[in-house]
Amino acid sequence: MMSNPLRYALIGCGRISPNHIAAAKENGFDIVAVCDLVPENMKDKILKFDLPRDLPQYTDYREMLEKEKPDLAAICTESGKHAAIALDCIRAGCNLIIEKPMALSIRDADAIIALSREKGVKVCACHQNRFNKSVQKIREAIEKNRFGRLLHGAAHIRWNRDWEYYARARWRGTWAQDGGALMNQCIHNIDLLRWMLGDEVTEVFAYTDRLLHPYIEAEDLGIALIRFKNGAYGLIEGTTNIYPKNLEETLYIFGEKGTVKGGGQSVNVIDEWVFSDALDDPEQVKREHHENPPNVYGFGHIPLYADMAMAIRDDREPYVSAEDGKRALELVLAIYLSAAEGRPVRLPLADCSTMDFAGRFERENLDG
Repeated sequence: MMSNPLRYALIGCGRISPNHIAAAKENGFDIVAVCDLVPENMKDKILKFDLPRDLPQYTDYREMLEKEKPDLAAICTESGKHAAIALDCIRAGCNLIIEKPMALSIRDADAIIALSREKGVKVCACHQNRFNKSVQKIREAIEKNRFGRLLHGAAHIRWNRDWEYYARARWRGTWAQDGGALMNQCIHNIDLLRWMLGDEVTEVFAYTDRLLHPYIEAEDLGIALIRFKNGAYGLIEGTTNIYPKNLEETLYIFGEKGTVKGGGQSVNVIDEWVFSDALDDPEQVKREHHENPPNVYGFGHIPLYADMAMAIRDDREPYVSAEDGKRALELVLAIYLSAAEGRPVRLPLADCSTMDFAGRFERENLDG
């Protein structure tokens, strides 16, 4: 049992880091250090969150791990650096929250899982939308079998990302450090769809393309059909091409005895709620499970952090485990592989990496 606050450190002080700092503060963690290659990023967050002016700031996370010995660290760097940093943290005995995606290859995800088990370290994949009020209510209906037989579900991510977004951070949209719309913007809802429909995917067929963003390497559109082991089907439509701004992120679940639609900016409201058992009032469910976050990141980081603290304290798996993070990653990589090779892809994947698709759209343009 822990009696003292968790010693917490943040690695990477970019776009998503404010949500992590706010969640750490809200949960009473002892923030012992921040780390970033750009000193100004650290100073900005220290001022914004009224952290101690003498809070240790590091440009080398290994030095930070050695000197500060945090109980828990959050990795919020470029996606391509997640795995190497995670493995170093685990070797140092540090528990982890890893921003999505947890890695960019199956091999790296497996290495994180294996080493964390060996070292007895807890690793949480930061898929915070699982903690949305709306999502929790949908999950409860799944677990109580209110849908009956699951038939199919659909995840739609209809967002916009413009040139300025990519210009602010050159790693975005690259195969080595990011991937495209599916890996970056859409992976949260892809995670929810897989989770809700039974996790076990048998086959994927997909198309991806780069339609409006010639200055990135990866896709800005992905459309996929998924077949699950339990006989259900899934549809994914993900894009960053919507004019002129983000439109919606929706999740549909259809069963023989129920229909649900989660909507809003990031599946934070319930738009449809109909079940044959009539156990609850649909309008009341919609009212009680409606959130209006200021941005697409939602409110899920705070409960995710609370769960991680309890997982460490109680020596149990986090609600969103490293294995969950691998499953979301695997499904995106399977979509990439199917689209690149023009064929259905069977799961599980033995190994696959975003780098397997480097130069794909350039080659296709030349061939075309």
